[in-house]
Amino acid sequence: MRFSVSLAVICAVCLTVVASAHHSHGQYAETFTDVTGVVKEVHFVTPHSWVYIEVKGKDGTPRLWALEATSRQGLERMGVTKAYIKAGDTIKARCNPLRDGTNGCLLGFLKAADGTVKNWDGGDVPELKDF
Repeated sequence: MRFSVSLAVICAVCLTVVASAHHSHGQYAETFTDVTGVVKEVHFVTPHSWVYIEVKGKDGTPRLWALEATSRQGLERMGVTKAYIKAGDTIKARCNPLRDGTNGCLLGFLKAADGTVKNWDGGDVPELKDF
């Protein structure tokens, strides 16, 4: 009996560590940045959806950005479907950039081509007034 309880505790601790490691956003900065670009690809998948956009750099050179979002199910719950954004749309994103300075971010808010704004991180936060 004592062995069974010990084994259960060890398994619970291991699963907790694995789950917390997966959901770490440590690679992203705490600050927000706004990027505007043209959608190249959208992947509605689990555990994280991805939007790839082409953003013009300061020198005019196009750069591909990878925007990480919540799961497909999370997006569907808030009304985001495959028709909401598609390749060729110009969108604006407010997101937490990667700390290493590469072209990617944890997607917060996304303004679609139709002007609607949704929170793609899946959090319950108030709507933006200045976006």
